[in-house]
Amino acid sequence: MKFSSIFFVLSLYSTFISSISCISLHECFLSLPDLNFREIPRNLYQSLIPKKALTDADSTLKIQSSLDNDYSLRLRTVDPAKLGIDSVKQWSGYLDYKDSKHFFYWFFESRNDPKNDPIILWLNGGPGCSSFTGLFFELGPSSIGKDMRPIHNLYSWNNNASIIFLEQPLGVGFSYGDDKVSSTKMAGKDAYIFLELFFEAFPNLRSNDFHIAGESYAGHYIPQIAHEIVIANPDRTFNLTSIMIGNGITDALVQADYYQPMACGKGGYPPILSERNCEKMKGSTSRCHSLNELCYKSKSSLPCIVSSTYCDAALFKPFEETGLNPYDIRGPCEDTSKDGMCYFAMKYIEQYMNFPEVQEVLGSDIESYSGCSEDVFARFGFTGDGSKPFQQYVAELLNENIPVLIYAGDKDFICNWLGNYAWTNALDWKDKFSYRNSPLKKWTHSESGEELGQLKSYNNFTFLRIYDAGHMVPYDQPEASLEMVNRWLSGSYSFN
Repeated sequence: MKFSSIFFVLSLYSTFISSISCISLHECFLSLPDLNFREIPRNLYQSLIPKKALTDADSTLKIQSSLDNDYSLRLRTVDPAKLGIDSVKQWSGYLDYKDSKHFFYWFFESRNDPKNDPIILWLNGGPGCSSFTGLFFELGPSSIGKDMRPIHNLYSWNNNASIIFLEQPLGVGFSYGDDKVSSTKMAGKDAYIFLELFFEAFPNLRSNDFHIAGESYAGHYIPQIAHEIVIANPDRTFNLTSIMIGNGITDALVQADYYQPMACGKGGYPPILSERNCEKMKGSTSRCHSLNELCYKSKSSLPCIVSSTYCDAALFKPFEETGLNPYDIRGPCEDTSKDGMCYFAMKYIEQYMNFPEVQEVLGSDIESYSGCSEDVFARFGFTGDGSKPFQQYVAELLNENIPVLIYAGDKDFICNWLGNYAWTNALDWKDKFSYRNSPLKKWTHSESGEELGQLKSYNNFTFLRIYDAGHMVPYDQPEASLEMVNRWLSGSYSFN
């Protein structure tokens, strides 16, 4: 989630909602005025337009979809020596739909055994933030230093897996187009088509294990994409092995109840709010819960916009006033600029991706790269997408015997571990009672025996609390995150 944008998008209702005193859901609904969507600034709906003409010469190889002739995939070999991000084979390119949709990706082979190692699709959240945050800040082959040079990552997830970093939805990073994607459902369909094309381009990888992983708002994206693969497309040409969601927002109704406990000392860290503000947040939490219930029952935009607006203002504003980092409550942000994401490294990534020589090597159609898009965030905000439920798709996967890992760094506020643990316990699936009754026990390193966190697992559904990590677990605890992903990819779904 992009914390700095919370109040940018949904301020239309902040004054009104803060004065709501209704108790029943029916009363709350009747209190809502009509939104005038004509007053939304036009520039929020403008998409990136390529600054250079697109020709067949721009791509090394173009693969037409066998399912839909309107889709094609551009595949460009990236010379590892030119950028020095990793020595493994790499490809970049675009998924194209006619002239209206163009999704950028960068694919790295495994450092180990690329012919047999699993494939991971990695997605960052926002909504509207580039998956290259994951690539260069967290789990990819290299980070970018202050001097704009790659720093080799010993703990990259591609040590034992090949990884696709996909920039979606439209308007994120180097992805662009005329169509306006404004909901997770729309983004999910595009991602599924991309995967079909990817495995057409690499048919030799269809039999490899395939996992989808991501963090934050990917807690929306991943369940929706998995639904598209497993439920909506029975004639798919590839299979899904598992999903992994880190510090995600998946069940807003349950998770919103745990901002106050996390800020007030119930998450294993001392309180960061005063007793007075903690008491005040209790009342706000109750009202937020009622509005979220209305959103869940209707699943329509207006009630969900209202719940997002009120909950964001009431539950995040007290934390913002502390000056602490919402992604890691142990201290303030490094970068406190208005458009920053708390970490200077985020700016280094953006500067690096805007070098013409980098864009030329990757074959970007876009000459201006932004790590997070306010336009995309706004479009999702004006559909109330953030407050809508997606945990039901996780239940679908579990009922289909597809393993699910929910992991969370325990020093994050914005998608904190208490809320993630709570929604896994509340999830309605075939083994829900057995899971709820399973103990929360120590999670230790397989070789050193060091205690890394806590875990709860039953029948391929696992929750993992990771000690001393914030929102971006691989950044804060690279060795623990690699231990986690290697054991999961090996099929040790209960971490035994």
